[in-house]
Amino acid sequence: MSDKRKEEPQMRPAMPMGRGNFGRGNMPVQKAKDFKGTLYRLTHYLKPHKYRLLAVLLATILSTVFGIVAPDLMGKATTILFNGATGHGMQFGAILHILLVLAILYIFSSLFTYVQQYVMAGVAQKTVYELRKQVNDKLSRLPLKFYDGRPNGDILSRFINDFDNISNTLQQSLAQLISAVVTFVGVIVMMLTISPLMTLVVVLTLPLSIIVTRVIAKKSQVFFKGQQRSLGKLNAHVEEMYTGHKIVKVYGHEKKSINQFKEINEQLYGFAWKSQYVSGLIMPLMNFIGNIGYLLVSVIGGLLVMKRAIEIGDIQAFIQYARQFSQPITQLSSISNIVQSTIASAERVFELLDEMEEVAEPKDATVIETPKGEVQFEHVQFGYKSDAPLIEDMNIDVKAGQTIAIVGPTGAGKTTLVNLLMRFYELNGGKITIDGKDITHLKRSNLRSLFGMVLQDTWLFNGTIMDNIAYGREGASEEEVIQAAKSAYADRFIRTLPDGYNTILNEEASNISQGQKQLLTIARAILSNPSILILDEATSSVDTRTEVLIQKAMNELMSGRTSFVIAHRLSTIREADLILVMNHGKVVEQGNHHALLAKGGFYAELYNSQFTANSASNVVRVI
Repeated sequence: MSDKRKEEPQMRPAMPMGRGNFGRGNMPVQKAKDFKGTLYRLTHYLKPHKYRLLAVLLATILSTVFGIVAPDLMGKATTILFNGATGHGMQFGAILHILLVLAILYIFSSLFTYVQQYVMAGVAQKTVYELRKQVNDKLSRLPLKFYDGRPNGDILSRFINDFDNISNTLQQSLAQLISAVVTFVGVIVMMLTISPLMTLVVVLTLPLSIIVTRVIAKKSQVFFKGQQRSLGKLNAHVEEMYTGHKIVKVYGHEKKSINQFKEINEQLYGFAWKSQYVSGLIMPLMNFIGNIGYLLVSVIGGLLVMKRAIEIGDIQAFIQYARQFSQPITQLSSISNIVQSTIASAERVFELLDEMEEVAEPKDATVIETPKGEVQFEHVQFGYKSDAPLIEDMNIDVKAGQTIAIVGPTGAGKTTLVNLLMRFYELNGGKITIDGKDITHLKRSNLRSLFGMVLQDTWLFNGTIMDNIAYGREGASEEEVIQAAKSAYADRFIRTLPDGYNTILNEEASNISQGQKQLLTIARAILSNPSILILDEATSSVDTRTEVLIQKAMNELMSGRTSFVIAHRLSTIREADLILVMNHGKVVEQGNHHALLAKGGFYAELYNSQFTANSASNVVRVI
């Protein structure tokens, strides 16, 4: 497992924030390369919802303002009670009126909070829905070289984790950001109306809180990075050990594996408890600083009450405001990290949307209604890199119904030829025609519907055997699926399974054998009834008996169809109509088996080397 994979930071969905969220705020934050540009681009997706966002803004402001006014009214009620208790007469009507107003304020505050969350949830989900839809459509338009050059995990991470990150931030953090700003401004205004002197005392504690937070955050950041790095190593180790579980058991590496796990787990434990311990110091220290502020406020407030500068209820209201004063600062600190991570996620999503797409189809793209299967390569040139040509001036003429074998050493360009044929890659020069029509003038969907593929690496999805075979042709009936399975010699083994055609294959289809998987893919190809067939050494990893069955099924599948057979074992393609011998991207020889052997060239060398190797192998078995 590469170090890059082990140490890759894991994107996690944003979580709701509260006063105790410092630990998360100190986690390593992934930052965007172009923060402003990405933020501006993301806001474009919010433009269709501008009126809803306006409603969210208004609801958040009203909800926050109602919450800010409440302590001032409670202070007034306290003053009335205090005055009544000291012999000035109890004004129950005034107290009742204040309590009624407070109840209305709290109800409206809750109502507007609900409206804000409801509307914002709709905006967030619709925005992410549209963005996800665009990315999904984009992925279907990207060329094969994009997928060849990207790890599947990276694409999945962008499509799942990054979208979750954006969704949660839009739904939660945006409203919290507005609320935090309004609360911060509102609380300062209300404190100033009560006592500028006490406000100054509270504000002076702010720089001390910031300094303490920064110092501790800087120290904890080192441990959090170590924690993420160790977590990545642990995940990679566990994945490797469980994926290769049989190999580990066979070679007796269980003890070594356990020791490795213990070592990495101890590293993770060390970083984890240190990071949590250090970041956990923030809240107690913040509370300590806050309590010093409350102490000073209480002393100064008491002196001001004695001098009749303020009322007793004003102290109560001010202390409540002082407690609210640190909350928006805490929220803004946490939100800033989450916003950074979210913009980074958005940037990764936009990178997908900006990827180079497949060459657009011409407006007058045609279809082949009744394909014959004639294929011509005319002066074809291709290279994965412009300065490193792989195929130069390739010319091939394939008649309908012929079987064409493509042979050659590893890296000769055999699979590349097939990818060009199906237009997964674009040519650098020359052209390929099917039934006389240039494939670049055909609709891609029509072009690819002409082909059926049976590859060495079988692909079956999590579902029933019936569904996996039916994948070959949309709308196929149950009878057609069963007939295709019979033609592929798969019906017999399917019926021996507990649930027959309704047997569910797991994600890796490991609950059936390799040969059985191959028979199912052949059945799928038979059902699709293609005009041109591509076979890529479909029998290389199965036993001899199963190979015979697969060869029978393939012979039936190839009957009357143009077939391209990529072969590594040359003994399997002796009956091919035409054998293309490739080396370094060029067709160095072509002809039938007997003609190429008689020529005594590159094919004869390959064939004889395999024959010699097989003979030696048989001798070893006998000895």
